[in-house]
Amino acid sequence: MSGQIRQIFKMKNPIQAYAWGSRTAIAELLGQASPSPEPQAELWMGAHPKSPSEIRFNGRWRSLLELIDRYPNELLGRRVADRFKRSLPYLFKVLAAAEPLSIQAHPDQQQAMDGFRRENRQGLSLADPRRNYRDERPKPECMCALTPFVGLCGFRSPEAIMALGEPVWPRTEAPVLEILRNGKDDKVLQDFFQLLMQMDPDRRAALTHHVASGAAQMESPNEVYRWIGRLHQKYPGDVGVLSPLMLNLITLQPGEAVFLPPRQLHAYLDGLGIEVMANSDNVLRGGLTPKHIDVRELVRILDFHPYNPKILSPQQQTETEGFYESLTDTFRLSRLIVTGKRPHVAPGRPEGPEIILGVEGTAVIRNGDAGDDATIGPGASVFIPAAVDAYTITGDARLFKAAVNPDVG
Repeated sequence: MSGQIRQIFKMKNPIQAYAWGSRTAIAELLGQASPSPEPQAELWMGAHPKSPSEIRFNGRWRSLLELIDRYPNELLGRRVADRFKRSLPYLFKVLAAAEPLSIQAHPDQQQAMDGFRRENRQGLSLADPRRNYRDERPKPECMCALTPFVGLCGFRSPEAIMALGEPVWPRTEAPVLEILRNGKDDKVLQDFFQLLMQMDPDRRAALTHHVASGAAQMESPNEVYRWIGRLHQKYPGDVGVLSPLMLNLITLQPGEAVFLPPRQLHAYLDGLGIEVMANSDNVLRGGLTPKHIDVRELVRILDFHPYNPKILSPQQQTETEGFYESLTDTFRLSRLIVTGKRPHVAPGRPEGPEIILGVEGTAVIRNGDAGDDATIGPGASVFIPAAVDAYTITGDARLFKAAVNPDVG
């Protein structure tokens, strides 16, 4: 059996059809008919219990989740299997946002453990829509743009919020904005955010309508005001309409990435990207959604310090591989660029399992003398078990790799 595990496996990956997804982006990446019959939001590569990938094993397609459960040490490596309780610790995605996703945040390790156990004691089933914690894991994530990708990430400083808000804020609600003028950054941000989240719905609807109307009348509107208008059209009266004022609005250019630690409020707004995240379902929402919002718990877990997200470029590890800095032991995202003159050679046994996804061009991945070559074109992926000693990628292609972070933990 060890010989069967020590090979590179082609993957068959599920697509999640969420309403905010694109009908063209993932379909075109996969070479399928476009537009697709329904929105295609995310292509999942991994062993998530909700929707695991399949790999070609012994001549037939088998669930990666089931095979990891059966062969954890061979597929994950003994160290990773022990460290992450016999599970693949990350989920690799292609994310295609044609409409804004909900504003949300994820807990850190201790918050996830405490919240999961508390909701278990309360008797909430894992399927209960009121549930915030569906496992005991934190959920850091890294997003890398394939097209220009727009998102919101982390609170602005109180001064920045006031500068953006004052030109469009109604005089009748001036005391709300004035909360930001004095006091420590994290305390005034929490007070300001909590007041907005707990505001009477009619009062909040009037506030967001006034702000959106003011934003539309700006002589030279910047992207913050444009996004306020767009969000108001789709979610009138939702507190999330104000999120471009409160949160940093960033646009990633293709090849750029951002790492999102736990406890940071964020939302993805538009674009196609590669995402790798901890394999967790813990989400606390804060707007732009009809789903359950637990204001008290969201406020409790958030980091209210102003946060300036760092735009990441790949740090070259070799001529063909550059990785994106991720402050987590769970994953690391890398970009691979191979040409006819520069193949990618992966030396030695990796720290743990890897998933490689093609996004442009065609490459062939070869597992030493094992004879299990795999061709990787756009949208195709392979799973490389920890038991594979080394491999080589040849061709002319751009690829992305998800792996356990060897530099942390």
